[in-house]
Amino acid sequence: MSQRTIGIIAGSGIYPETFIHAARKKSGGATLVMAAFKNETRAELAEQVDATDWFRVGQLGKMIKFFKKQGVTEAVMVGQIAPKNLFDLRPDVRTMMLLARTKEKNAESLFGGIAHELEKDGIHLLLATTFLEDIMPAAGHVSGPALKETALDDARYGFRIAKETSRLDIGQTVVVRNGTVLAVEAFEGTNECIRRGGELGKGKDITLAKVSKPNQDFRFDVPVIGPDTVKNCARSGVSTIAIEAGKTLLLGGDEVAAMCKEHKISILALE
Repeated sequence: MSQRTIGIIAGSGIYPETFIHAARKKSGGATLVMAAFKNETRAELAEQVDATDWFRVGQLGKMIKFFKKQGVTEAVMVGQIAPKNLFDLRPDVRTMMLLARTKEKNAESLFGGIAHELEKDGIHLLLATTFLEDIMPAAGHVSGPALKETALDDARYGFRIAKETSRLDIGQTVVVRNGTVLAVEAFEGTNECIRRGGELGKGKDITLAKVSKPNQDFRFDVPVIGPDTVKNCARSGVSTIAIEAGKTLLLGGDEVAAMCKEHKISILALE
């Protein structure tokens, strides 16, 4: 049986490191090859994989050549790319051809196009939850204090609204307070949505809801929360975080639990 070689398309945050650790335990000894991005991927991750090369966002052709040279037959997208870097593309020929074919420039169509380009070169894109199924909370209380009924009502309301905004491909996160929508995530990302919602809600009794899109392609754009999410919620007065059960990755679980206890923030997984 030939050695399994997995390519890691690594963005920012602790997601790539979490995947690497899980893959080392669960992949049966696969070789891990990382495509890292300047100003995004943490440099120290290069010491945790078997091979690394660095790219600018938009160098799709160069990245695929690197993967093929390393014998990669499977790849996974983990971590974020800052929105500002998506507007600072220096595309190679392959990326320009992809962009020309893509009418709607949203995350799903762009990442779907990248998946198609990888498949054309014999590289199968894995689910971004591969090896991480055990950190996707089931329905129920996850961390922090038990919720009162008023907070539960806001959590359910925010969850329902977030499902609608995600269905319309606007954003997968909303911030609510007392049955009122304060902020809806769009291109700015979750953290800016939290900050804006906190300002409008006067930093008190605020609920954050984060969900998956209907028919979400879990090869990319998986809902994720972690220590940075909780930190931003604490700064903005968010006291409840509602996530979708079985479809949200909870990164840095021990640190998240400690922060939730310290800041009295509750995390609830809803179906």
